[in-house]
Amino acid sequence: MMKGKTVVVTGAVRGIGQAIAALCASKGANIAVPYVGPDPAPALELYRSYGVKAEAYLCDVSDFAATKETCDKILADFGEVDALVNNAGITADKLILRMTEEDFDKVIAVNLKGAFHMIKHLTQNFMRRRGGAIVNISSVVGLMGNAGQANYSASKAGLIGLTKTVARELAGRGVTCNAVAPGFIDTAMTAALTPEQQDAIKKQIPLGMIGQADDVARAVAFFLENRYVTGEVIKVDGGMYI
Repeated sequence: MMKGKTVVVTGAVRGIGQAIAALCASKGANIAVPYVGPDPAPALELYRSYGVKAEAYLCDVSDFAATKETCDKILADFGEVDALVNNAGITADKLILRMTEEDFDKVIAVNLKGAFHMIKHLTQNFMRRRGGAIVNISSVVGLMGNAGQANYSASKAGLIGLTKTVARELAGRGVTCNAVAPGFIDTAMTAALTPEQQDAIKKQIPLGMIGQADDVARAVAFFLENRYVTGEVIKVDGGMYI
């Protein structure tokens, strides 16, 4: 169902974003990647190995004007966009006692406002096409909270509210909007933890293991390929929050 379609995945140069984009590419989707940070060349090479078109666009999603310019470039390059996955995100973890205003604002700006910017600038595309799919990558901590992550938890909880509102606003044009809420996933962040820290995390998870980026990617693909599910949140957390 993705063959020949164009999927925009923000931050898809590593980790969960790369797994999502790679799965979409393997299903025949063309990939557009707004990114900040690592060299996107290896990720683009991976996507193109599936015989699809893949391009990267240097863009800070917290910048309203920059995201507008990037979305315009993507539409010019690909003609139209069939799906958007808002995956870009950052952390700045501290207890509230030590968290600065800048710590709070920068996480909200990327994780929550960044998703709003991308949705805002691609909404006319989706409405004109009378169809499309949007998936926002939230987090289980957006549902349950987590000490030391007031900014991150708030941003991810906000994404769920944004998801449900966008689902209601765009349903009449055949556009779906859903969210995936990962738990602890094997990424560079979890790889940096000590074995003792990882064991402590596993004890919080009923399935007793840390998830893989592909587990999240498959949940995203479900939403991208299903036209009759909207406004929903799937937790991919091994039962951590039941």
